[in-house]
Amino acid sequence: MNNHSELWKKQQWKKLRQNLFRLQKRVYKAVRAGDLKKARSLQKLILKSRSAQLLAVRQVTQLNKGKKTAGVDGKSSLNYKERMELVETLNDHALDWKHSRLREIPIPKKNGKIRMLKIPTIADRAWQCLVKLALEPAHEATFSGDSYGFRTGRCAQDVQKRLQIHLASNHNGINKRIIELDIKKCFDRISHTAIMERLIAPAKVKIGIFRCLKAGVSAEFPDQGTPQGGVVSPLLANVALNGIEDIHTSLRYADDMVFILKPKDNAEKILNKVKEFLAERGMEISEEKTKLTKTTDGFDFLGWKFRVRKDEKFSCIPSEENHQNIRKKIKNVVNCSNYGAEVKALKLAPIVRGWRNYHSSCDMSSSRDSLWFMAKTANRKFRKEKKVNRYKANELCKKAFPKVGYKQNQHVNVRGTKSPYDGDLVYWSQRNSRLYSNATSDALKRQNHSCGHCGLRFLEDESVHLHHVDGNHDNWSKKNLLAVHQSCHQQIHWSTPKGEDI
Repeated sequence: MNNHSELWKKQQWKKLRQNLFRLQKRVYKAVRAGDLKKARSLQKLILKSRSAQLLAVRQVTQLNKGKKTAGVDGKSSLNYKERMELVETLNDHALDWKHSRLREIPIPKKNGKIRMLKIPTIADRAWQCLVKLALEPAHEATFSGDSYGFRTGRCAQDVQKRLQIHLASNHNGINKRIIELDIKKCFDRISHTAIMERLIAPAKVKIGIFRCLKAGVSAEFPDQGTPQGGVVSPLLANVALNGIEDIHTSLRYADDMVFILKPKDNAEKILNKVKEFLAERGMEISEEKTKLTKTTDGFDFLGWKFRVRKDEKFSCIPSEENHQNIRKKIKNVVNCSNYGAEVKALKLAPIVRGWRNYHSSCDMSSSRDSLWFMAKTANRKFRKEKKVNRYKANELCKKAFPKVGYKQNQHVNVRGTKSPYDGDLVYWSQRNSRLYSNATSDALKRQNHSCGHCGLRFLEDESVHLHHVDGNHDNWSKKNLLAVHQSCHQQIHWSTPKGEDI
């Protein structure tokens, strides 16, 4: 076991990432040039590449949020020996992979219905990740500039900014209308044929993807659906839906979409074209949830409430539903009797910080959106606990509700159809740095947007962690903070008892 542990930890991850990126960049450029034959040959090289195989296994066993979720085989983690064995299995069978059944987990939806999450085994997830490494650069070269969901280098804030541009006063936003499109059971109804016809991949990989799709089908719809929970499923959904943005001026985030109508645009005609497009792919719109809205009435999209006021100014605030969700999360922590005030403050901080970061390009000036009442309630609850006086309760509240700066429309959009696979590392690393704030942002600027451990530039495929050099997490002096890749942070701490659980 120790030999395998050392073998895994001593892998030259920096070099492996560079090797893989060189191949991915060539795939992207080949597709952009229209040379699909060359692109498929390069995709085969990626599948056979030791670098890609090692990185795929590391991604699903160390970095992904759902890394501890077990499939039908019951395995929730792999030791170092099993990881190396999985790399060998991928090397031998990447082009003739036999996909296992999926573990089904029912997830309640907000409307009371059940969504079935289908979880592949760790081995299947590693294969899907390997295939995604080959497929993604090819399709990034073809995707629309108005598509943002589940795409490396793009985020929900890009949609937010584009809506602000479309609905600004100098674009006559006050007289526009919005079609809020809802696709009925999108992931469950996508036609397998529609995906296979549009997939840029070698023939053997297509067979493997087809087996993957068949592993997640329902008995009622045997030729439809992508398993929600698979690593490659979001990419396949984007492949099937690509092109819907060309019907009319629109913005799409995965299967969530809005069409932006000028006063003379015919909404019915546009919807008919959308219905035809979706019918070819085995899907249909939800008539009950799809609606036409005036921009002055406002509409909810991606957790925000967008509206053009009577003075023609654009307004964006967190939606009511989004605000209710954060209140519920905060209440669950504050009212929990299993742990004390200090632990509650530690648990609240990432929840509040994450919510505020997501909305940092909104108008957050109201007391509701500043979470003022929630902070007061938490302070009162903290003071009821033993050994927590007013001063300590105030300090804990500051930790529990960290401040994040906000400014409406401050986000800078991704430029046109640019992709991280175009090789413009300076652009992408600097753009990625803008997504972070406060201490992380300062550290990134000091380090010229490069990792403090491996020296590689930061791209969108891996989150940035702040490493405390002296190990003291209360020491936030600039000299003690280093911005590093998530995987590099794990490498730094491999000598600690916590190991990879960082």
